[in-house]
Amino acid sequence: MKLTVCILLVLLALLQYRLWFGAGGFIDVQKLEQTKQELAAENEQLKERNASLAAEVVDLQHGLEAVEERARSEMGMIKSDEVFYQIIEPRDLSGRDLSVRELPDRDLSGRDLSTRDPSHRDLLTASSRERPVVAP
Repeated sequence: MKLTVCILLVLLALLQYRLWFGAGGFIDVQKLEQTKQELAAENEQLKERNASLAAEVVDLQHGLEAVEERARSEMGMIKSDEVFYQIIEPRDLSGRDLSVRELPDRDLSGRDLSTRDPSHRDLLTASSRERPVVAP
């Protein structure tokens, strides 16, 4: 009787080992489930991308706005009655932005300018920043 119980326990242990660790066992099933979830998420992203591309194709086939937008952004095209202005930010050789000028603390006669109205000083600084430089 003891021999039969021992044989049955060994047989049960072997079956449990195959169930948990063998080919097609519990661990393999868990790995396959994780792979399935990752592929489902990737498929969802690709479906969204395909829908976006399909909408863009329809828009390009039927709408002139998309064609015009693409010509402007990707090819730099403008209409014949438009004027193109390119604003160039001034920089010195070190790469420092020169559009904001620092105001002196003293005038030519040596008077201290920092004691004047500070809002006047800010206005001068702001106006020098807002003045765009237009290239021909």
